[in-house]
Amino acid sequence: MSEAAEITRRAKSNLAFALRILPTRQRRDTIVFYAFCRTLDDLADDDTLPLTERRVRLAQWRDALTSAPAEGASLQRSVVELQQRHRIPVGLLTAVVDGCLADLEPRRFATWNELDPYIGQVACAVGRVSAHLYGCKDPAADAYADALGRALQLTNILRDIGEDLDRGRLYLPLEDLERFGLDEADLARREASPAFLRLMEFEADRVEAFHREARAVLPASDRPALAPALVMADIYTSLLARMRNDGFRVFRTRYRVPSATKFAALARHLPFALRARLRG
Repeated sequence: MSEAAEITRRAKSNLAFALRILPTRQRRDTIVFYAFCRTLDDLADDDTLPLTERRVRLAQWRDALTSAPAEGASLQRSVVELQQRHRIPVGLLTAVVDGCLADLEPRRFATWNELDPYIGQVACAVGRVSAHLYGCKDPAADAYADALGRALQLTNILRDIGEDLDRGRLYLPLEDLERFGLDEADLARREASPAFLRLMEFEADRVEAFHREARAVLPASDRPALAPALVMADIYTSLLARMRNDGFRVFRTRYRVPSATKFAALARHLPFALRARLRG
């Protein structure tokens, strides 16, 4: 098993699940990209390593993308080869690195307009690269990737509030907390107060607005190619609904989507994926 495939197998993430719908060649390429993202994210979160070492290692990844991979670094070579073969803009890959570098020294975001560029690095750039790998042709696929990326990342932020606080991180815009009479100290108490629930409903409405935007800009010609993204959209819609229906008990519960729901999403979009294979 390749290094990338082993990283993906261990992750057991929603995205890794959605990749099952791809034909073998595309799945192999997308697994390399997923392993790249997973490796960077894990490195940024690895508290067993000194902060300076994590920063150096992430910088080495950036150097590999803009100059040459380190000797013996097989995953780096695979990612560079992937970038060159698919003509992926290097800036999309370095944006992912920069997003992880930003997480090393967590900052606060005063407004949504401050948070959005960060989401662009860690989510929208990932979606745009994925669109390249899926074989999308319509430029509107980038707009779809951006809208869906915002929806997925904000869902993760809502689910992971407690874990992020443990790491000293807070991604929700401070202006949103203030809107409902909250501050960081209130979140630190991990209480599902009425004000907290109103905040979470507000953010959930924002997620749903991004999902609607994604559906509105979905290019019909690339819908078959975007089958994995559509699976992800369904899984994350279900994840948000589970949180919402359960009263956003995010400080007590690690919300997950049942396997049956995931397989139902896979089956729902499989005909489009098969159409993409026939077209290819």
